[in-house]
Amino acid sequence: MDLEISCIATRELLDSGAPPLFIDCREQSEYDHVKIAEAVLLPMSEISTRVGELAGREEEHIVVHCHHGGRSAQVAMWLRGQGFAKAQSMAGGIDEWAVEIEPGMVRY
Repeated sequence: MDLEISCIATRELLDSGAPPLFIDCREQSEYDHVKIAEAVLLPMSEISTRVGELAGREEEHIVVHCHHGGRSAQVAMWLRGQGFAKAQSMAGGIDEWAVEIEPGMVRY
């Protein structure tokens, strides 16, 4: 499984009968500014102390997003190292999502 997944492929997965766990790894202030409805906030700065919240989900498909894709790539790689082999980073982050999926979404 590739480390990155496109915004379009992510949207298709979210609309499927078996959507992935969709994690927003940005910080609370960014999430408060704009968010993708299906995403659950789990900030990169807290992932190491909160990874226990994902216990039992090691076999699930996980897609992580951030602003542009840098942080989410780091988080997806870290999650893979913790046994979450199906963790992926959404390429381009919420900024690309705003361009490709939700054109009216606030960009920053």
